[in-house]
Amino acid sequence: MLESEVRRATTAAAATASSLGLAADDAIVLQNSNKLILRLLPCDVLARVAPAAAQVAGLEVDLARRLTERSAPVAALDPRVEPRAYEYDGFVLTLWTHYEPAAAEVTPAAYAGALHRLHIGMRGLDVPVPHFTHRVQQAQRLVADLDRTPELTAADRDLLARTLEDATRTILAAARPDQPLHGEPHPGNVLATSKGPLFIDFETCCRGPVEFDLAHAPEDVARHYPGADEKVLRQCRLLVLAMITTWRWDRDDQLPDGRRLGAEWLTRLRTELR
Repeated sequence: MLESEVRRATTAAAATASSLGLAADDAIVLQNSNKLILRLLPCDVLARVAPAAAQVAGLEVDLARRLTERSAPVAALDPRVEPRAYEYDGFVLTLWTHYEPAAAEVTPAAYAGALHRLHIGMRGLDVPVPHFTHRVQQAQRLVADLDRTPELTAADRDLLARTLEDATRTILAAARPDQPLHGEPHPGNVLATSKGPLFIDFETCCRGPVEFDLAHAPEDVARHYPGADEKVLRQCRLLVLAMITTWRWDRDDQLPDGRRLGAEWLTRLRTELR
């Protein structure tokens, strides 16, 4: 968010918390991306704030509530307020439990165990989420749009287009079981807490094989995940790499140093394919 939006979003979070009886005299910005993540003090609540036009807060709240009931390893909503999305001044925000970080990092085995328990908890959930191929199609449209990705060379554009198509076709042909997935369980969406690893941020929740989720985690994690198909996992890793590379070449991408990352990932993709 721009600085002016950060100020408004912070005011919205503090005002909402105060209206619910939570003291919010100070706010610490923990993350600023498409959402603003704030730690409100002294009530010690985590506020996730997004523009009202670009959020899926209702789905995230519903998933968190239902997964908590199933004892899945997810961050919990703050128990002191009603578990729902709140609106204020053009923003939608949700209020979550704040966890102090654990002293030790999450080990690959603990990461894999938590992800496996999350998948077990998500099986059978009737949630209206898209198939993972929907996100692939978004990347394909971006690659094909020269106005949106003007800095991509013809060779790089062809590489991304072929990888997105070939990997998706191979994954679907493997006919692995589909189920609800986190969508992006990379290390940035895993909290190391005294309760063990907890997953956050379900805005990209989708349906697909568990290997699609595993492809977002560090490679060592897959060695500890039971029943993963190595061939499907490799294709999922190629697919995810092609997608995140595509996002970095979007002319509207605001990730710091995004173009450098995009160039590095193109080189990595060529190496992986060789």
